[in-house]
Amino acid sequence: MQARRLDLTLYVITDRRLSGRTHEEVAEAAILGGATAIQFREKDAPTREMVEIATRLRTITRRYGVPLIVNDRVDVALAVDADGVHVGTDDMPVAVAKRLVGPGRIVGASASTVEEALAAVEQGADYLGVGSIFATGTKVDAGPPVGIERIAEVKARVPVPVVAIGGIHHRNVAEVIRAGADGVAVISAVVAAEDVADAARRLLEAIREARASGRSGRGP
Repeated sequence: MQARRLDLTLYVITDRRLSGRTHEEVAEAAILGGATAIQFREKDAPTREMVEIATRLRTITRRYGVPLIVNDRVDVALAVDADGVHVGTDDMPVAVAKRLVGPGRIVGASASTVEEALAAVEQGADYLGVGSIFATGTKVDAGPPVGIERIAEVKARVPVPVVAIGGIHHRNVAEVIRAGADGVAVISAVVAAEDVADAARRLLEAIREARASGRSGRGP
């Protein structure tokens, strides 16, 4: 069942290794701070545990009307009736994921180049996670940063939302938004913060200010 709308303004990806908190604690605090979408990302847990965690996350996200996306694992997304799944360039092909989850669910895809972005959209991706925009230590397989220019390059070529990811925090998020990103996906900037809700709130405020500045034509 698809979420009421796909708002990827502040897309928080859970990671309990960074926070020392549970996925559920991080997700609820982030939502209370203004997160508009949650991605459940867990690389080390057995499938049964992932389903149990994702089930609890689904309860939380439904309570607040926020979409839940599961990283990589189509089976877990289907098991808990998540709103969708996100696949990387080395994960299940977008077209296959799209067929498996059905027309009512979201399929997001990672892209670091314009070519990867176009291929993902051709296969049916509903949004793109573009990056790593800045250097990041959160994902060991993130590759070298592609820079904010890549956001504008991809945005000019695709009809779906473009979400910037990689090394984004409240001090640089404005330039990412002004480069054309529809939203940002963050891990450490929110998850690793002492106060998760406050970190999410500060990021959302910075995003809104950057959007308002862009609309008014004012500079930084």
